[in-house]
Order: sequence, then C-alpha cells, then structure tokens
Amino acid sequence: MLAEIQTGNFQALAKGITLVENELPGYESILSALAHTQDAKVLGITGPPGAGKSTLVNALLHYWTKKGKKIAVIAVDPTSPFNYGAILGDRIRMSDFYNDPKVFIRSLATRGELGGLHPKIIEITDLVKNAGFDLILVETVGVGQSEVEIAGLADCTVVTLVPQSGDMVQTIKAGIMEIADIFVINKADHSDTEAMYNNLRIMAHEQNKNGKDTPVIKTIATSKTGIEELAIAVEDYLAQQNTIPTKRMYLLIKKCWQLIQADRVKDINKKKLEAELAAALQQPGFNIYSFINNFLRGNKS
Repeated sequence: MLAEIQTGNFQALAKGITLVENELPGYESILSALAHTQDAKVLGITGPPGAGKSTLVNALLHYWTKKGKKIAVIAVDPTSPFNYGAILGDRIRMSDFYNDPKVFIRSLATRGELGGLHPKIIEITDLVKNAGFDLILVETVGVGQSEVEIAGLADCTVVTLVPQSGDMVQTIKAGIMEIADIFVINKADHSDTEAMYNNLRIMAHEQNKNGKDTPVIKTIATSKTGIEELAIAVEDYLAQQNTIPTKRMYLLIKKCWQLIQADRVKDINKKKLEAELAAALQQPGFNIYSFINNFLRGNKS
C-alpha cells in the first residue's frame, strides 16, 4: 500500500488514511516505513467559523492547479455528536476538484479534540507527505482560542478573519498574534475592512518577527480577489524557512510523549483494572492514588 501511495495513487492514499485514522492492523508498519516526512510543506488555514476558510482554500486550489501544482487538502470538519463522523461541508465547497488528478481532498472529524484538529493529524499528514504533493493544506474547524495547535503542525499558518467577526480585543484574546505567519482579512468588501486592516497592521508591527511585520492581506475569496497576492506571500514565506520552527518542535515532543505513554500502558489489562477498581471502591477510605500505585506495582498482565 505504501509503495502505491508513493506513486501518487489516490485510492491507496485514501485507504492508508483510513488505516491510520482508525488504528487498523498494519497502520504502525506503514508509519514506521514512512520517509521524507519533513520534505513536503504544510500550509495551515485557520480562523473563526464563518470566516470563509473553505472558500479561501477553494480559491487557492484554482490558483495553484493552474500553475501545475499538485495539492492535498486535509479538511477537519466538525464532529457529528451521534456518529463522530465529519459533516463534509468543506468537500461540498470544493466540488470543482472532485475529479481533478492534481487535487486530493480528505475530510476528517475532530472526534472531540479541542485544538480544532484530529487526534491522528500528525500521522495522517506524514502519510500524505509521502504521496508526492507540492503542498498540503490543512484547514481547521475554527474554534477560536484552542486553535493554536495548527501552528505546530504547519510550516506556514494563515489566520483568516472577517471584518464583522468582532473587535480587536477578541482577536488578541484568541492568541492569534502569536500563531499567524500571514493574516487574511476575507470578505474585504465589507465596510469595516479598512479599520480592521489598519489595526492589524499596527499590531503586526508591534509584534514583528525577526524584524519583519506579519503580512496582512485583503481578499474576497468568492471572486478570487487578492488570492494571487496571498499565494505569493505563502510561497515567499515557505521559501525563506530553512529550520524547524520552535512550535513544530513543541508539537513533535508532545506527540512523542503521547506515543511513549501509549506504548508503556498497552500491556495493562483494562478488564482486570476495572474489576480491581470496583472491589477497591467498596472498601472504606478509598484513595485513587494509592490504588494506582498498588495496581502498577503488581497488576500488569
């Protein structure tokens, strides 16, 4: 399957993502065999709900595919409260690319993750990186303050805002000044656009990175206005990046810790844990910390 993925076979890639997403037999072998996971560039598109992120991605796809680029889109959709699946709204907005051989689109559900992403997003992104794409776009749900996790995954993070999304205090509270590599004010035909643009420019100047202000770009994604300027800004940012960002390292350390934790506890018998906990709860003076210490000392199987 991995060999087929590396040739650019979309069907094999879709199967591989399903394998990894659901931890089906063989997924660990595929992940261990991955190569070049740091080569392909990842663009994160984030921002509040209703900011037009999917429409913006659709417009960028039109621009880059005309340039001959092969693009993958991982669209993280809200989770259904009933079956934990993705609602698939993002794929509906990108219907122009259903049969485009240069575009692969996959929707994922957050499955309760608070960071606006998917619990297996790092593994899935690494798998997609092996399929020969020029660029991978990851669009988050758009849940506000917990959105910062995308900054660790992406090589470039675009924060999408709209003039009617609220005042600048809310923008600062969301922490987006720290995660944005590029700001986009979408739906820029709104009357409040210039006020937001000027305020963002001032804030970007006050918190500039390496002596450079964070770019602020106005777009109208529905008419593709400003899309070329945005695409060039993304390409320029990616071309200048030669080191692993601190935020990426933090996310990778966190992921390594989670994988090590999972490996350390995989031999614990959960049914035995449940039985012993039920018995311990019947005893007076139950203490969960003492119970765990005793369980770990002699009850692994």
